Amino acid sequence: MSKDFNQFKKEVKNKNVGVMGIGVSNIPLIEMLVSFNANVVAFDKREFTELDKRVDSFKDKVKFSLGENYLDESISLDIIFKTPGMRYDTPFLVRHLKNGVKVTSEMEEFLRYCKGYTIGITGSDGKTTTTTIIGELLKTTGKDVYIGGNIGKPLFNNVEKIKKDDFVVLELSSFQLMTMDISPHIAIVTNISPNHLDMHRDYKEYIGAKKNIFLYQKERDYLIINGDNKITSSFKKNAKGKVMSFSSENNKSDAYLENNTLYLKGEKLIPQDDLRLKGNHNAENFLAAFLSVYGIVSKENMIKVGKEFSGVKHRCEFIREYKGVKYYNDSIASSPTRTLATIKSFNRKVNIILGGYDKKLDYMPLAKEGYEYIQNIILFGDTSEDIKESFEKIEKKKKVNIPIYSTKTFEDAISKLISVSEQGDISILSPASASFDMFKNFEERGDKFRNIINNL
Repeated sequence: MSKDFNQFKKEVKNKNVGVMGIGVSNIPLIEMLVSFNANVVAFDKREFTELDKRVDSFKDKVKFSLGENYLDESISLDIIFKTPGMRYDTPFLVRHLKNGVKVTSEMEEFLRYCKGYTIGITGSDGKTTTTTIIGELLKTTGKDVYIGGNIGKPLFNNVEKIKKDDFVVLELSSFQLMTMDISPHIAIVTNISPNHLDMHRDYKEYIGAKKNIFLYQKERDYLIINGDNKITSSFKKNAKGKVMSFSSENNKSDAYLENNTLYLKGEKLIPQDDLRLKGNHNAENFLAAFLSVYGIVSKENMIKVGKEFSGVKHRCEFIREYKGVKYYNDSIASSPTRTLATIKSFNRKVNIILGGYDKKLDYMPLAKEGYEYIQNIILFGDTSEDIKESFEKIEKKKKVNIPIYSTKTFEDAISKLISVSEQGDISILSPASASFDMFKNFEERGDKFRNIINNL
């Protein structure tokens, strides 16, 4: 049962509250804290002129600690809201914790005070698509549905509007979950594979963060896991609530794919060919989503959403056909497993742009399984050499030849992709790497790719 939000208002009133980072989600948080008469200190490594213009609305009511030395130890604090990308063992936070300062986050406090029925989704791949599908399914009930977390708008400043019979669907990253001590009513783990090892101490810590999505559930709650994934399957022994599984390989699961048909609780639901989203990985996303709303959404509406849902931007998004070549934007693919799932979903070999920011991931699994699905490789970014070495090892071992082209800029990579593409080809951006070496985020990378292809 959620706590009374008036308790939060009393907790922050006249207290020195630090907010780490003045980004999209924290600006509404700062505005809310100011309205509750908290003494807010906003921390950010950027200078004031680089911040969002919305800070002007509270610049005279908030103390700022900005620039290179923004983590000012002389500032006295009672509560700290950390940003998801800030590790819990950062010396600044460790010192304040030792001094009795409460360190929390917007998402933790939202879950603590939210009255609605919460569904949380995490995993290495498929989080956003699964979250969005669940949102579309729940909208068919006619009740209010809020979608947030790692996508959509920040929800904490709307927590008082959310009623007991409303639905709240949250995409939760490993960074958001790392210090979480509260779990949603339904927890979904789509899959687990190595990811974000540039931020996590090791793979074990990454897995541990993901587990927090269900470790604090009650007996009446539900955990939905990928039965085909060894790690997510192992979560069953730690679950406090009821466990359900989905699978594209095992017809003993609660929801499964068999003979190109999606089954739910042993009954045929929808042929896979009727789904607008192609590939087994998307069928699994639907299976997880269908399980989460079983008994809430009618089967007729499940089928309707399955037939109509066309996907989320930057996720194997069809851009256009140009000179007989079909171009797809899969900029979201920031890990080898995500890219592998994408290229497997096509019925023929593809031309592909790979590379980007280095998250310290192993590219051998992509090369080992992916070489059969690739016609030409165009490389760019920090990870290009690692990817090239992985594919060259497979070429030598399997005695195959995949043309590999190295480029210096993103624009050069796109030009090369266009030049090697021939009529009838499928050509995609699916980088298997993050975007931060050249772009603010994967959306900016995908938008640039889309714009260039659309302007041909």
